[in-house]
Amino acid sequence: MFYLLLVAWELIWLTFVTECSPDNLYCYVDTLAAQVEDLREKPKKLGDILLADALPIAGHSIFFHETSCPSTIKSITKKLPTAEPHMENYVNYVELTARQACSVESAAFHNPKTNVYVLYASPRYQLPNITADPILSAVLSYKNVHLRNVNMWTYAATTPMYKWLKDGELFKSSYVFSHTSDFLRYLTLWRWGGTYLDMDTIMLRSIEDMPPNFVGAESTRSLGAGVMNFAPDGFGHEIAESCLSDFERNFKGNNWSNNGPGVITRVMKIVCDTETIALMFDSERCKGFHIFDRNIFYAISWEEWRDFFEPKKMKTILERTNHSYIAHMWNKVSADFAFKVGTKNAFTAMARNNCPRVYAAVTDYFSYF
Repeated sequence: MFYLLLVAWELIWLTFVTECSPDNLYCYVDTLAAQVEDLREKPKKLGDILLADALPIAGHSIFFHETSCPSTIKSITKKLPTAEPHMENYVNYVELTARQACSVESAAFHNPKTNVYVLYASPRYQLPNITADPILSAVLSYKNVHLRNVNMWTYAATTPMYKWLKDGELFKSSYVFSHTSDFLRYLTLWRWGGTYLDMDTIMLRSIEDMPPNFVGAESTRSLGAGVMNFAPDGFGHEIAESCLSDFERNFKGNNWSNNGPGVITRVMKIVCDTETIALMFDSERCKGFHIFDRNIFYAISWEEWRDFFEPKKMKTILERTNHSYIAHMWNKVSADFAFKVGTKNAFTAMARNNCPRVYAAVTDYFSYF
């Protein structure tokens, strides 16, 4: 009953706060049209992460968040064949682009003992026959991959962020999808602990034996929020709670990085009692929290993102990431860049070795959209 009441309140409240930005409304409420019963293949709604039979194992799960809005992106949304010409009725089917799928597979491939969750903030549906989508089929061939819906309001209920979410500041953001991802990654780590990964990463080796509580530096000025691990209790949970508190206090809807890497950087400056990133590499100084140098997760800086895709840079990039656990592709600047499968570059080499089933399933372009 509590869950149903929250959903009803969500629909009423969200209509109010997004009236000046209607696209936001369609992102996070159910857009399945009434004519769905006319479809031969009935789409099945993904299970809610909080209502699933098997919940994430605290501290031993890997999480990805997908917060885009397919209701407003016609290219990845299926229009119902029974819809009237004047009606915009869409079913938000589960899909993963080639580069997203590679990220998810690489995590499952290298960490077979760990459950990997892709959490969709916009409600998604799945047709019974996934073989029609070879990329999705490749990802779901891994038994440790799970696709789930996450309702932000019920997800935030009973947490320190519920009141802030209801206040609606998030939906006034100039970067609502990115900031929704920032919000959910810290909330997920508060709820379950474990590892959060951006969907523009490729895992290069297993993290199952790494100690809990870690992030990596992405520059000499900032820590990265694209790879984070917090223990589900003790000091790790304290860090997660500090991140939520900082997110709420310092949220800026007109600043892209302030609410992601800005949060973990500010929190760890306090924990480690220093403004200098290099001094944070001493875990004793940071009370046992592990902050890795940039070579572990962010060996290639965002300014060098094109080098992942340049044939002449292939050898150099592979050498520079030889000791990395993860390669980060900097989706914010590289998302529009697509290239043919088989192109000789560092990304292709990484994909072939670390997401082999997706690589085999892609027939044309490796793209993010």
